[in-house]
Amino acid sequence: MSHDALPQEQRFLEALERDAWPDPEQALTPEAVGMAPEALVELYESQLMSRHLDLAARRLQARGEGFYTIGSAGHEGNAAVALALRPDDPAFLHYRDAAFFIQRARRVPGQNPLRDLLLSFAACAEDPISGGRHKVLGSKALAIPPQTSTIASHLPKAMGTGHALALLRRLGLEGEWSHDGVVLCSFGDASFNHSTAQGALNASGWAAYQGLPMPVVWLCEDNAIGISTPTPQGWVAASMAARPGIHYLACDGLDLLDTWRAASEAVRIARVRRQPVFLHMRCVRLYGHAGSDAQQAYLSPARIQADEGRDPLLVGAGLLRRHADLDREGIAALYHGVRERVASLAEEVIGRPRLHSAAQVMASIVPPARSGRAQPWQGRVDAAPDTLARRLNQALERLMTRYPHLVMAGEDIGRKGGVYGVTQKLQARFGAHRVIDTLLDEQSILGLGIGLGQSGLVPILEIQFLAYLHNAEDQLRGEAATLSFFSSGQYTNPMVVRIAGLGYQKGFGGHFHNDNAIAVLRDIPGLLVACPSNGADAVGLLQEAVRLADEEQRVVVIIEPIALYHTRDLHAEGDGGWCFADPGPEHRLPVGELGRWGEGRELAILTYGNGVHLARQAAATLEADGVALRVLDLRWLTAIDHDAVQAAVADCGRVLIVDECRRTGSVSEELVTGLVERGVPGERLARLTAEESFIPLGPAATATLPSVASIVEAARALLGRSGA
Repeated sequence: MSHDALPQEQRFLEALERDAWPDPEQALTPEAVGMAPEALVELYESQLMSRHLDLAARRLQARGEGFYTIGSAGHEGNAAVALALRPDDPAFLHYRDAAFFIQRARRVPGQNPLRDLLLSFAACAEDPISGGRHKVLGSKALAIPPQTSTIASHLPKAMGTGHALALLRRLGLEGEWSHDGVVLCSFGDASFNHSTAQGALNASGWAAYQGLPMPVVWLCEDNAIGISTPTPQGWVAASMAARPGIHYLACDGLDLLDTWRAASEAVRIARVRRQPVFLHMRCVRLYGHAGSDAQQAYLSPARIQADEGRDPLLVGAGLLRRHADLDREGIAALYHGVRERVASLAEEVIGRPRLHSAAQVMASIVPPARSGRAQPWQGRVDAAPDTLARRLNQALERLMTRYPHLVMAGEDIGRKGGVYGVTQKLQARFGAHRVIDTLLDEQSILGLGIGLGQSGLVPILEIQFLAYLHNAEDQLRGEAATLSFFSSGQYTNPMVVRIAGLGYQKGFGGHFHNDNAIAVLRDIPGLLVACPSNGADAVGLLQEAVRLADEEQRVVVIIEPIALYHTRDLHAEGDGGWCFADPGPEHRLPVGELGRWGEGRELAILTYGNGVHLARQAAATLEADGVALRVLDLRWLTAIDHDAVQAAVADCGRVLIVDECRRTGSVSEELVTGLVERGVPGERLARLTAEESFIPLGPAATATLPSVASIVEAARALLGRSGA
């Protein structure tokens, strides 16, 4: 027996010495489930590879050479699920699915899964999926997009991918995956309880219940504990066995034959009937949650010993003895051969290069570019001035015509045409399959978009109100914006997210319909955020956002000021001063390009969104005071070109930054910093922001926000004209 064997490894070696193996719960044979004995041996070898990777990860960590020890021990039955699928079926994997990964790699030429996974454990730059940025189970060749610490956040995009397969077929377009593919999404019993998981499961059942194709196999790997919290016995089955729209199947994950039987049936239903299946795989967690987890603190010795006796490697060895004509020496040769191979590879990979510089780490935050797919526009352009909402509606119609792979989705955007009429008549024009009325769940809406984008489409999603984003923002932060980063640009999910937001709505909604909290969007690496102040700019920003998504595979958010959707006038009722002509199909406003009104050199008002409209109104009063000013519109609230901002205000005596978001965490902080860093003296600068408050209902709705009067007052104070 090896002197450096870990406890569970010692138990296996003792069983091997005695040639004594536990029986599975069911007395199945390979013949009964349609599996060749050679396949059983192959699956078992994949399980051994996974187990020895877990052991190697812990040994490497103890030496300071490895950085990830959440292993797959006890879950290795998922190798049989991999065998039931095609290697080109997209698989969104739980972090305990190394055996699945290894087994799938056997079906694709040129793969070296042991080395690849060890490179990932050791954070080596040659890791073929993440480039050393994180330990992830992912591979372009294996149709496995990377997932990191998947606490259910990958389920919505798996649902979206399932919908995308049928949609691509209907549109007659080729995508990332085969039209007849099946999506596999795996997760644990603890993650099953997460609201994100429940939302995705509900969305898949909701779609299937209405007859929409949803070929997804939801694989719940139930080890009965979430770190230290037990899962109530029978809870998962009771929750899912009668779930509308979803088939329920169960299997013993310790038994390769039973798992193969159930997985094959699950895949058959999903592939042939295009319906979702919940595959409940009972398994066991060995070695604790991770290397740092001392499960003795919360599990009794009897429980730990009982779990160790349920090791799938012990059960699998017994299957080989009975059904694969493999004797004790043959099993020993398999076990030790894999152990030595993994150990040798581990010593080799720890000498490979690792990331060191910020530039190396950040190289894949922005996805790679690709060829654009826009078709020429041959329709008319509306020269008559109109509102922001109307300009957006016309731009969306034009974009949907020019881009056959463009799809819209959101609450009430189809039949109703959106809460504010921005998407009116688009569903009638393009069909319910391209202008999708979704269920009321922002996590599912964003997940749908991620799945559509990753599959080859370009989605335009609508979040009805900015406040509604906050319960789903991790779909942008933890999923959409990280995919390129964790896959070295091999996987992308381009998308445009339209969000109705900001304040100044009159007599409606209070905080949840007047929300000025955008900091959560602005600090996501790689995410682009735009905010139009008028109809012409809205067209330019939207058309640029779609180009960025289509050609540069970016994730772009457009915050649309609700209060300006239907605003027609600037200074007086009926003047039409805030209506603009359609600037045309080729009008785009690149990231960082500023808008500008006026050439005055005494004062520059730097602002965005509603602030532009307010500043233009305040300018009339200030100009009457004799102030020569200009108004600058940021347009883009991330990736700000600070050199361009500095150049735009360099010849102005004073700069007033008007920010309708709260003083803390607002874009004005970045603007002040950028200007001061470029030599603009602090005494030339002032900020006017919203108060540190939520927005109330009724007449006080604008009391905490910048106003025309407060802009005039702040400008006068900055110019030393307080008595004007």
